[in-house]
Amino acid sequence: MSAIAGIYNTNNDPISPDNIANILECLSKYPADDIQVWKKENVAFISHTQWITPESVGENLPYYDYERQLAITADAIIDNREELYSRLQIKDIHRTRITDSELILLAYHKWEEEAPKFLIGDFAFVIWDERKQKLFAARDFSGNRTLYFFKDDKRFAFCTAINPLFSLPYVKKALNEEWLAEFLAIPINFESTDALSTVYKDIKQIPPSHSITISGNQIKLKRYCTLLGEEKLRLKTNEEYEEAFREVFQDAVTSKLRTRLKVGAHLSGGLDSGSVASFASKALYKENKKLHTFSYIPINEFEDWSPKSRVANEKPFIKSTVQHVGNIEDNYFDFKEKSPFSEIDQWLDILEMPYKFYENSFWLKGIYEQASKQGMGVLLNGQRGNWTVSWGPALDYQAKLLRSANIGKFIRELHLYSRNLGVKKSRVFPVVAKKIFPKLHSQISSRGTKSYTPLINPDFANKFNVYDKLKKHGVDTRGLLDKSAYEIRDTQFVQPYYWSINGTYTTKLSLNHSLWDRDPTNDLRVVRFCLSVPENQFVQNGQDRSLIRRATKGFLPDNIRLNQRTRGLQGADGIQRMTSDWNLFMNEMELVMKADFVSEYLNTDAINSAMKNLRDNPLPQYVFHDDFRIMMRGLIIYRFMKKFA
Repeated sequence: MSAIAGIYNTNNDPISPDNIANILECLSKYPADDIQVWKKENVAFISHTQWITPESVGENLPYYDYERQLAITADAIIDNREELYSRLQIKDIHRTRITDSELILLAYHKWEEEAPKFLIGDFAFVIWDERKQKLFAARDFSGNRTLYFFKDDKRFAFCTAINPLFSLPYVKKALNEEWLAEFLAIPINFESTDALSTVYKDIKQIPPSHSITISGNQIKLKRYCTLLGEEKLRLKTNEEYEEAFREVFQDAVTSKLRTRLKVGAHLSGGLDSGSVASFASKALYKENKKLHTFSYIPINEFEDWSPKSRVANEKPFIKSTVQHVGNIEDNYFDFKEKSPFSEIDQWLDILEMPYKFYENSFWLKGIYEQASKQGMGVLLNGQRGNWTVSWGPALDYQAKLLRSANIGKFIRELHLYSRNLGVKKSRVFPVVAKKIFPKLHSQISSRGTKSYTPLINPDFANKFNVYDKLKKHGVDTRGLLDKSAYEIRDTQFVQPYYWSINGTYTTKLSLNHSLWDRDPTNDLRVVRFCLSVPENQFVQNGQDRSLIRRATKGFLPDNIRLNQRTRGLQGADGIQRMTSDWNLFMNEMELVMKADFVSEYLNTDAINSAMKNLRDNPLPQYVFHDDFRIMMRGLIIYRFMKKFA
């Protein structure tokens, strides 16, 4: 609910008022309901607060507890408030008024550095422990809120955003070339395997699931949350698993509706966002409130090139969900004036770093803008649903059965899955066979297949030995899939770097629009529950994503709930949106090729080849092609380097 910042002079020098003023000036670009500063000797905290929850209205933040001699500034919404009331023995008369930052402070007073383990929600906070003369800071398990910092042998400074730190005279803006090398070499959407680093050499970030302690000149980084290895849940019947799922998921959804403003939700035509909307709508109905949904649809001129298994215009499916669920005010936007090209500069301003997700950039930002205009305080989504609530990869599950020689069950699953999809078993079996040994299949199939052309200059890659480093982390830089769905899922919950980009862009968008993006499918209680459920609950009787399909009976219409044949394809109209700007785009790509710094970092041969292929023939279906990806990512890097570096 805040952009937070602060300075701790570890050499005991007093805090300069000019430094505080400089940070406040940088934060003034974000809307705020209140701005406060707390300062004592060599420590200063800042809170640029947006009042999202009822308890936050008029909140005293930063807050100093004179009895406990603790100060806190926090960017947080805590979801397990009821549990904390009991654990912290908070009296009934205080429960409706106590703020989330006060809960965090009391948790620290009770559990000290173990406190983050007991918190569920989206948070980044910093506490000054005056008695012990130490600073403690933490970021939630998934990195849903950002917290950047600078440290040298005299000072420690932190902030929700990066640029305010550069207002301090001792923080220099220098490019982190090692981070950039990984960013360019990794084909998929995360940036670097070093979750502590950023695009700037002197700016670090607290990784998801981590805390830091500053005592004197010493800094200690600690991981407080690990997820794999959860004890398996053992229930007797499908119905018991379904009921347990509904209970956990409803609690997660309901806890994320807490706002003094309206509640909105991203809504596509799929299971994840539909389930979130359905559970939210029912909870809001009890409070006599409506759910406002926001959906992206392609432009009217869109020529649908998508395959039969994908749906680019999901509006009919969305309408079906809205009509079935009820208590929803639905909104549809084609954002005709926006494109991946038109939004680059604004995204660079928002993120303070280069990015890769240009395909969906125009509608993600557009939905925030529209939701903010309509007075939303919370905007729900189901982004992590594929790995939690709607987990259940049928083909990988069949491969697992076959690999373990469970032939009878494999044959049954293969037969029922083929029947559900309306395809012959002879078409499904070869796909399953390839998944039995994905790495081997990837090596064989890649011999005659064009892999992803790296955007990074080979010499720049060698400078930092980037390919060996990524290989150690299991990152395939060829853009080929040689991991099973199970391995990919494990990586999601083991490696803190994998998911943090979601928290980065939702935090930065929320600061700009006073609107908090919340994902019940990524709630820690939901994640732990889903990781504890046996695999045969997620895939059974030839049905992928089985648990959520069964558990949402009555919550969602059957054409959504039981749909195994098609999936949404968002951003498919990206190139068609750029038709009128295509010459501008290609002309700027010429400038990219001429820039001195570009050849040092980027593979200009790859960019030149992509430009030749697409210059005069920008077919709509090339929106997800490597050539368009190389050009767009190259352009984003070019503009970032011109703008910030």
